[in-house]
Amino acid sequence: MKISIIGAGLIGSRRARVAREAGDEVVTVFDPDQARARLLAIETHAAVSETAEDAINASQIAVIATPNKYLTPLACLCMGSGRHVLIEKPMGRNVAEAYQLFEMQTKHPDIIFKVGFNHRYHPAFMAAHQALSAGKIGTVTFIRATYGHGGRPGCEKEWRGNLDLAGGGELTDQGVHLLDLTCWLLGCPDWTFAQRRTLVWPLHNLEDNGFFTLGWNDGRLAQMHTSWTQWKNRFSFQIYGTAGALEIEGLGGSYGEESLTTTLRKQEGGIPDTQKQAFGGPDESWRLEWADFRRAINYGGSPMSNAAEGLSVMAALDAVYRSSDSFQPIAIDYPHPLAK
Repeated sequence: MKISIIGAGLIGSRRARVAREAGDEVVTVFDPDQARARLLAIETHAAVSETAEDAINASQIAVIATPNKYLTPLACLCMGSGRHVLIEKPMGRNVAEAYQLFEMQTKHPDIIFKVGFNHRYHPAFMAAHQALSAGKIGTVTFIRATYGHGGRPGCEKEWRGNLDLAGGGELTDQGVHLLDLTCWLLGCPDWTFAQRRTLVWPLHNLEDNGFFTLGWNDGRLAQMHTSWTQWKNRFSFQIYGTAGALEIEGLGGSYGEESLTTTLRKQEGGIPDTQKQAFGGPDESWRLEWADFRRAINYGGSPMSNAAEGLSVMAALDAVYRSSDSFQPIAIDYPHPLAK
């Protein structure tokens, strides 16, 4: 496949390398920082485009890895001109922008549109998804999850510290991964109660910590914390059911070794049966995600994290922010039946 890369930062460069490793060709790179674009173009033997529009027109497939503000207009431009597109999470800055993308994809059903939620493709989560589908831990009762890092001095000067460019703070940055994983594993929640705080970093109107509960009308609950003041990087996602638990710790790298611990309770009580799987080696999630996108383009069907799924995540995120602002539990309003 011939690919255009729009945004030559850390993630855009990673996407370009993964595409080339899969045997695909990066034909052009665009970034407002032309020096950065040239470096990635040299590495991938690609041309440099002077505008995003030129990059989109250069191939049938685009990867958009820009600040959040530009995801929706560029992705709409791609779909409107018949291009398949993968955008980095989140699906725009807010639920209104996500719905705009959803509507555009609906008008162009032959276009493959995907939101880059690579965490789904981590082996611990794929194994957990299979275990839940098989009913291995019985009926799910609750989730506990933590995701965070320590931020860095000067983060308020980066695009993620700018409300206009980012749309939100840590909830929009890492919290959206927790929402996506929860929707994927358990289905969309019905309500939320949330609080957000700016505790350390001088981010003004953006949060560096988000605390939120998700609830389902059948009684299930999820308790989550996402933080830019988690001084030692941490990822933990624990799923408890009537017959046992699935506990995912780490994502590799600075988050520690990725593992899945399966605990099965004994009906008679006593020490439960516990098995831990460790997943060492390089992070394969980016390669597996690209393979999913590639399969959908070449053979049809929908990739994971499609437009409807991305919209459901943004609807939940919108409710989290509204709950925090109102100090009240908020029912989550899913703007389309396909997104629930």
